[in-house]
Amino acid sequence: MAEPRKKGLISHGIASQNRKARYDYKIGDTIEAGIILVGPEVKSLRAGRATLTEAWAGERDGEMFLFNAYIPEWQAGSYVANFEPRRHRKLLLHRKQVRDLSSAIARDGITLVPLQIHFNERGMAKVLLGVGEGKKKHDKRAAIADRDWQRDKARLMRNRG
Repeated sequence: MAEPRKKGLISHGIASQNRKARYDYKIGDTIEAGIILVGPEVKSLRAGRATLTEAWAGERDGEMFLFNAYIPEWQAGSYVANFEPRRHRKLLLHRKQVRDLSSAIARDGITLVPLQIHFNERGMAKVLLGVGEGKKKHDKRAAIADRDWQRDKARLMRNRG
């Protein structure tokens, strides 16, 4: 008898990751924030279909929002329940955290970058935000050279030992 097929939905763990952020920015502090979602958005996230590559976080009217994060419409949802895929989503943070992050953003060259969206042990969606400073072109080249050297060094050690 065949095994039952799993749905492939994520109950806890990483739903979406912004791998390009660590290449483009020097990430200093990280902070975990809750996010307000509607029902079909959660289903779409659990299917692992979100994209964070062009997303950023910022302050508006004393509250933090996630801008330009792409969470596609849930196809099995009804017409009434569907949503705008790139809408602004409110982030849940304490007032002190909002104040500290907005002062960090006010400084020149500092950006709040979403690194990943994940589900915690309780099944709640969380966003990991990084306080990042943009890298220059020569910094990116140095990071690539260092990564290549580490890979070559591991290959040499593996072949030698």
